[in-house]
Amino acid sequence: MALSDQAFMQYSRQILLPEVGERGQSIFSQSHVLIVGVGGLGNLAAQYLAAAGIGQITLIDGDIIERSNLPRQLLFTVEDLGGNKAHVAAKKLMRAYSDSHFNSFQRYLTADNGVELFNANQPKFDLVLDCSDNFSVRQVVNQLAVEHKVTLVSASAANFQGQLLSVNQQQCPDTGCYHCLYPSDMSVSQSCQTVGVLGPMVGTLASMQALMSLNLLLSHNAKADHQIDELKTQVDSNQLLGQLYRFDGAKFTWRQAKLARDPDCTVCRAS
Repeated sequence: MALSDQAFMQYSRQILLPEVGERGQSIFSQSHVLIVGVGGLGNLAAQYLAAAGIGQITLIDGDIIERSNLPRQLLFTVEDLGGNKAHVAAKKLMRAYSDSHFNSFQRYLTADNGVELFNANQPKFDLVLDCSDNFSVRQVVNQLAVEHKVTLVSASAANFQGQLLSVNQQQCPDTGCYHCLYPSDMSVSQSCQTVGVLGPMVGTLASMQALMSLNLLLSHNAKADHQIDELKTQVDSNQLLGQLYRFDGAKFTWRQAKLARDPDCTVCRAS
């Protein structure tokens, strides 16, 4: 799809990158990304993706905006208190980024409404971002992504610790899923309501989550079009998929490990 003169000017700094170019910018404009959770991570990830020119973004969150959210969820102000996070974020992003289309679902993701959401969006989502702050919701997002064969990019941040991982077992069958790493029956003693975090800590992970997402969209589409040889500078998605990245915000260190697949995993062993 050819870019308009206005789009070419707006995204010129991205287009200058050989990894992106006009073709990559067109890929962004035709991509549909689902963001689950519009808190600290989802706020910033959605804004970065919209600013990059992602054509369609669906936001889902049943939570309302509270005063304690404001230091991390930078789209919101005191005037938004009491409003639904997905609805308010979609309205604000729509005003700021007219090249993107936004859908908002004012409910928490469940196994049932998740299936409805995935089935209603055909062709399927190009990417799913897990920005939730709830362990059970993360399990649902992972299951839906694995079952519907959609790449998942999951991030989390608490205290001064953050982690980032991406899952697509069709491309990397030897790597695991979120359930392999954190089985659904494991005991979780902490939650976002009981653990402190600084806004920039969340922002660091959201920025990395958005950056990984853009790289994966470019790489997936290049492979689908059998043009990977023409994009020799393109980041290969296999370098990102199935990798677990951990960030220590107090020491400013990153660690990386391969996400091993559990042969007994009840989610991905049958995928």
